[in-house]
Amino acid sequence: MIEALASDLFRIEIPLPESPLKSLNSYLIKAAGGNLLIDTGFNRPECLAAMQTSLNDLEVDLDRTDLYITHLHADHFGLVSELAASGRKVYFNRPDAQIVLAWSGFDAHVRYAARHGFPPHEIRQALANHPASKYDARRIPALSILDEGDSIRIGDYHFRCIATPGHTRGHMCLHEPSRRILLSGDHVLHDITPNIQCWQDDIDPLADYLHSLEKVRNLEVDLVLPGHRRLFLDLKSRIDQLEAHHRERAHEVLAILGSGPKTAYQTAPEMTWDIQFDSWSDFPVLQKWFATGETLAHLRYLEKAGKVSAAVADDRVLYALN
Repeated sequence: MIEALASDLFRIEIPLPESPLKSLNSYLIKAAGGNLLIDTGFNRPECLAAMQTSLNDLEVDLDRTDLYITHLHADHFGLVSELAASGRKVYFNRPDAQIVLAWSGFDAHVRYAARHGFPPHEIRQALANHPASKYDARRIPALSILDEGDSIRIGDYHFRCIATPGHTRGHMCLHEPSRRILLSGDHVLHDITPNIQCWQDDIDPLADYLHSLEKVRNLEVDLVLPGHRRLFLDLKSRIDQLEAHHRERAHEVLAILGSGPKTAYQTAPEMTWDIQFDSWSDFPVLQKWFATGETLAHLRYLEKAGKVSAAVADDRVLYALN
């Protein structure tokens, strides 16, 4: 589906088969001097066919089109190797570029998840079904690195880059102040809450995310273009809702730990999840992975805030109230 949003600005809806996200919002800006395509979809035939059909309908020449990728997840980055024409730029943020260029597999995640209680026999199954394993780019093209405050000019649009870590370490939004537009990627979504996961000790992604929400709160924005689901108008109200959501989740974790120390994997089943299954045992193992990662993000945030503490027993990390 193609939707005209403003002068020379279009939304292209790319289906995401077998994903609860349902679809990706890719955005295209057409200009006489060349085009800009923002985010791509999974590297799978259905996504590529939908993208190619839409680009053909819009009479877009990929040989005259640069790409901008908001972050490293496969539903945004996956098709970049199929769409990036020789000599065209692929704009990307520095922290996520460092991750994808150094990527050697999930071994560190396997060890980390086991320490936090995730059953070893389920870890490999979860990661085998992970989009990064199945649908990511088949190669990494040359990347044009952008940092906070850099800009992209395309036709009459002048975007400013805003680093918004949390959903990933390098997630980056684009703000067009004269047109009061924010391309928010997966930083601010309207119908769903961005997944914030933690799979290593040296980060506090939820704290990063909440700080990043405040960075964009007071931008002059009349239209938010998110990576998934509906476009929306009131950025500040949605930020209020997202911050309230994470406060409630933190309180929920504290209440769960009130019955005694638990691993992240033991904590996750007692939390409230917006997923259509009767019990934790019915969750697909990949959804257990995402839920446990989000639980860990809240536990890390509470640990840094001094409200919980972590201790190792029998090679498992247990969290308890302070």
